[in-house]
Amino acid sequence: MSFRNKGLPSGSWYTETANPSPVLPALQGAQRAQVCVIGAGYTGLGAALELTSKGVSVIVLEAATVGSGASGRNGGQVHPGQRRDQAWIEQVLGQEDAKGLWQMAQDARASLADLITRHGIDCDFKPGLIHARHRPGGKAADLRDIEHMAKAYGYDQISMIERDQLAEDLGTDVYYGGTCDHRGGHLHPLNLALGMGRAARAAGAEIFEHSRALGWTKTAQGMRVKTALGEVICDRLILTGDGYIDGLSSTIDAQVMPINNFVLATAPLGELADQIIRSDRAVADSRFVVNYFRKSPDGRLLFGGGENYSPWHPANLMTFVRRHMLKIYPKLRHQPITHAWGGALGITMTRVPFVRQITPGVVAAAGYSGQGVMLAPYFGKILAQACLGEMSGLNLLSRLPTPPFPGGRLLRWPALVAGLSWYALRDRL
Repeated sequence: MSFRNKGLPSGSWYTETANPSPVLPALQGAQRAQVCVIGAGYTGLGAALELTSKGVSVIVLEAATVGSGASGRNGGQVHPGQRRDQAWIEQVLGQEDAKGLWQMAQDARASLADLITRHGIDCDFKPGLIHARHRPGGKAADLRDIEHMAKAYGYDQISMIERDQLAEDLGTDVYYGGTCDHRGGHLHPLNLALGMGRAARAAGAEIFEHSRALGWTKTAQGMRVKTALGEVICDRLILTGDGYIDGLSSTIDAQVMPINNFVLATAPLGELADQIIRSDRAVADSRFVVNYFRKSPDGRLLFGGGENYSPWHPANLMTFVRRHMLKIYPKLRHQPITHAWGGALGITMTRVPFVRQITPGVVAAAGYSGQGVMLAPYFGKILAQACLGEMSGLNLLSRLPTPPFPGGRLLRWPALVAGLSWYALRDRL
């Protein structure tokens, strides 16, 4: 079952408010580069920026347009840390690797800030990320986590939010309190990707749009990557694309699967804008199928909720996402919805990213499981470093377990749907 990126969605508020970006040519004929990168999203562009800074020649092949995959469709939330919490990582990998992965995540956060500043990327970054508890209980666990992060990692950027305080800030009383990570935040994800693409081109990377990689082989001359109209011969190959990477590696296909997630934008809220998310932070709740929301610079509510597990979107996206929004904000039942869109993101069985050397000379990253805004640009840098012989970052990430989905190629989809549907049902109980 294949998810295809057909370009920027017409119903997206991000598409409508994107910064100007040139139309780039498709690859034609035979080209040569030291490194070929497949995918012009955060990971691929992060890799291209790192490689060009070292004087390496780079060709980036994009199946549709720059940022048109998950990088330009997501909720725009910056989540500090790795995809799983530090307690889980400590249990699975031990203290030393857990501390290494935490430092990597902090480096990724600092790198994102530097990326935006150094390249003058206009992407409306706003600080602060709230994690809201959707069920009673959990306060004690949050307090333990805050204390543990301060004591074990020296991280003091997480604060507790009481239920009444959270209701006052968010303008809804459906949550039972939560926490705020002050190093988190939100931004315009498509404009981040477009800015990275502009910076990569300025640094010397060649980016070809509408140039889907059909496959790759090893030859005596190096890796050969085929497209419909041409080919690239390279010494090293980087595979990216998250939920749209399907079909380029049997290893990735076994351990990373795409699902669809959906977002809507209301019309500007007017006076209601002062009653909803007064702090102007991003919000994500504790459901397995997360509701996540924030305000846009022009006072809209951007709300993500619901997902499905097939290549097709619901027939009426606005209605599909709106029902999730109204459970949080019934006061918006008469508010017009102006935009709705969706896209694929890659997940793994353990919800940690798949970052591996596939075979000598070929490295890959996918399966961010919703954590790509902060991690993916930096993981692109780590893939680039691996191509240059510095394997420490890749080796550390490779220790995160991403077992194959059960059922093999034919039966994994029914198993996935059954499992995720069960977790989604728990959210409603």
